[in-house]
Amino acid sequence: LVLVALCLSAAAHALPPTLADALGAARLPAAHAAFFVQRVDADKPLLAHNATKRMNPASTMKLVTTYAALDLLGPAYTWKTEALADAAPRDGKLAGNLYLRGSGDPSLTVERFWLLLRGLRARGITQIDGDVILDRSAFRLPAHDPAAFDNEPLRPYNAGPDALLVNFKSLAIGLAADPASRSVLTIGSTPMESVRIQNRIAYAEGPCGDWREKLQVVVDGLDVSLAGSFSTSCGDKTLHLSPWPADMQVEQLFRALWKELGGTLAGRIREGETPATARLVSAHESPPLGEIVRDVNKWSNNVMARHLFLAAAPSRPATPEAARERVAAWLKAKGVEGSVLENGAGLSRSERITAEGMGRLLLSAWKSPVMPELMASLPIAGSDGTLKRRLGDSAAAGRAHLKTGYIEGVRAIAGYVLDRSGQR
Repeated sequence: LVLVALCLSAAAHALPPTLADALGAARLPAAHAAFFVQRVDADKPLLAHNATKRMNPASTMKLVTTYAALDLLGPAYTWKTEALADAAPRDGKLAGNLYLRGSGDPSLTVERFWLLLRGLRARGITQIDGDVILDRSAFRLPAHDPAAFDNEPLRPYNAGPDALLVNFKSLAIGLAADPASRSVLTIGSTPMESVRIQNRIAYAEGPCGDWREKLQVVVDGLDVSLAGSFSTSCGDKTLHLSPWPADMQVEQLFRALWKELGGTLAGRIREGETPATARLVSAHESPPLGEIVRDVNKWSNNVMARHLFLAAAPSRPATPEAARERVAAWLKAKGVEGSVLENGAGLSRSERITAEGMGRLLLSAWKSPVMPELMASLPIAGSDGTLKRRLGDSAAAGRAHLKTGYIEGVRAIAGYVLDRSGQR
């Protein structure tokens, strides 16, 4: 358990009675908790308890990753996804292959992927006679097992990084209970060419509860079978799944969107690399990093965080090892040593940092030129992001910019609080 930057007033190294009582009420030994609290304009902490003990930060590790990315790459950094061809189009046709070359854009949504393909149509291309080649050579990654962390391979938060990541490697299915027919409607919100959704969800009444846990999902190829129950009190919900390998997911999206745009494809879609002789036909540039970190921290997006971590690697193809080395060196330059880095998202059992290390990093960020971008990316207590429904009835509501972390056995919080006296 790591708790960092709580709004407290106490002598360093001594737990305030209210905090000690709270730990006791939670049956959490003080030895299993760590705290570091310091005013941003002070030289010494107000509170330091187990502050040098390395502990699992869960998703507060995203603060390390987003600050490192902003500091190393700059808030204006962008990614480009390119469409290239063997030859110039003639009479609306591409005689050879089309290459989709990714650079690791963490924000290539369906809408932005559509814009890339729309760029092909705007250049008069209607027919691709060769294959579509998916070029992921910007990353060199080990095999990723989406079930390895918690045996939930269909959950999008377990999706692995991908140099040609499209729509976070996810499929969205809308759910709506219809009282008139006492049935549950499923709406395929993500364009997919051949996906078949088999709806066996039972209509229910009563409290909504944890509606996601009441559903059973089975994926067999392109067949997605949904069962279980869904209550009318849930209103409209969206079920997000990550059911397929990257090639299959991008192929389904490409075929559906290209068909909607009036295009045809004679060949197949496969993985490969772009030859040096290929010429650029269309490109999409991502929003700047200063905007992307908001999605990462406000909504604790794991696969986007993994991409920012890999972007820190000093050369291409990017590897996790190179990213770890550079971020570790950056942390050392900030005076933070002894951390254990894995993927930069906090979805890990091995990542470690001390409460003091996290606190020192936040103090460094406060004095950094990229402080406005980092601060604006953090959820506001009781207002937005992952804190929209938390701390809204507390004194911290609207006054705390905090990143939370939660995995089994770990609770963490880190960030900045403006106290009643106007001190941060």
